[in-house]
Amino acid sequence: MTSPFSPEALLERLVPLGAVRRYWIAYSGGLDSSVLLAAAAVIRARLPGEDSSGRLRAVHVDHGLQTASADWARHCAARCAALRLPLSIERPTSTPGPGESLEAWAREARYAIFRRLLAPGDLLLTAQHRDDQAETLLLALLRGSGPHGLAAMPVVAPLGAGRLVRPLLDFGRQSLADYACRQGLDWLQDPSNDHTAFDRNYLRHRVLPLLRARWPSASATLARSARHCAEAAELVDQYAERALAEVRGVQPGALSLAALGRLDRPLRKAVVRHWLVQRGFRPPDTRHLDRLLDELPAARADANPVVVWEGCQVRRYRGALLALRPLPPPPSSGTRLIWRISGEHGVLELPDGFGRLEWRRYPDSDTLPSAKAAKVIELQVRFGHVGHVCRAGANRPHRTLKNLFQESGVPAWLRGHVPLIFRDERLIAVAGVAACHGQCDDTGLSFQLLWSGFAWESDWSWLGRLLECKRDKSIHP
Repeated sequence: MTSPFSPEALLERLVPLGAVRRYWIAYSGGLDSSVLLAAAAVIRARLPGEDSSGRLRAVHVDHGLQTASADWARHCAARCAALRLPLSIERPTSTPGPGESLEAWAREARYAIFRRLLAPGDLLLTAQHRDDQAETLLLALLRGSGPHGLAAMPVVAPLGAGRLVRPLLDFGRQSLADYACRQGLDWLQDPSNDHTAFDRNYLRHRVLPLLRARWPSASATLARSARHCAEAAELVDQYAERALAEVRGVQPGALSLAALGRLDRPLRKAVVRHWLVQRGFRPPDTRHLDRLLDELPAARADANPVVVWEGCQVRRYRGALLALRPLPPPPSSGTRLIWRISGEHGVLELPDGFGRLEWRRYPDSDTLPSAKAAKVIELQVRFGHVGHVCRAGANRPHRTLKNLFQESGVPAWLRGHVPLIFRDERLIAVAGVAACHGQCDDTGLSFQLLWSGFAWESDWSWLGRLLECKRDKSIHP
């Protein structure tokens, strides 16, 4: 028997979450979110928190996929105005890519907006209910998911700086519809919800009615199975967390392949999934996970193996696994960026995602400030030119760039992304790696160089290193 829904029942599920800075209602205008919005408005003065006024807000995401989407936004605005609730109407900044699922794009765009809105101490309340949970579990089964996928939707999950809460998972769709009818609520009907070309709609309109005809409590039973799977997934995570501490690599965020190989394969899989989730990546499907565990350790020593899926690439480097955001293609070796610096300081913005270079001239007591300020230095920034040598210190030998990269721990697949700074045809610095001291003397320059803002800076200790090069005044007095 489905439990009746009421504002009191909603309050019972929110009180255990403790004091909250701000409550956001994800309000689409449909039946489920309309019920959630109306019930939350009834209990707003009793929601846990220090100040009950103004802490309840709604957010409506207009994806722009329907011709009536602007009318839906106006409906939501009018409903929130009647309830005296602030409403934020948000629109995605991206568009679906070629061949991309509209469902997947809309969901990712929606949750990107939610993550941006949530501040520490905020909750986002969404209106998924028990029937939605049953559909999610069936979809996971049909996709061959493991315990984490079969756990379906958790009641509480982190989201951005706040938390995502689904307080209606104990209630069926009919219970929410009954409440809406009793309260005389009006709501929007999204025609796309009837399109059985979408997997979830097919389950909702074709499969679940057949299951309920034979097993009337199917939704409740499936939701219970999801809870059991959630408990199993939590246990798996506990074991994986303990094992993860024993297989971490020397480099921060890396995994030791040797230590990982000593684990039984099921635990090895659990550890890698857990590691990737901790690193903020979507875990791979079975095919990519098997490739990761089999191909990367077995590749020859001089190879650069990689396994890539949406939003993540895992590479092997010096006996460790590294999880990275996909790199953009390196600039071509013919790329030459002209950098003219006047005065004591100069900044060059690099191609998108590559950050910026900052150059600062060392104070030179032998040169008047006005003369220094008037002198313009012209540099070039290039990429991929490996046929040069560099002396990384006054008492260091000249080294080829390949050797210099190896000594500094720069992997082969990242070297083409590293800016090389030239004056005329002399290499004077390799950003993040070394200033070339012999060339500093030859060009008469003393400088500091910083490469920052590179999108992968946090993954490598050498990135963001301040380089210094002082000319030898016995050569250039």
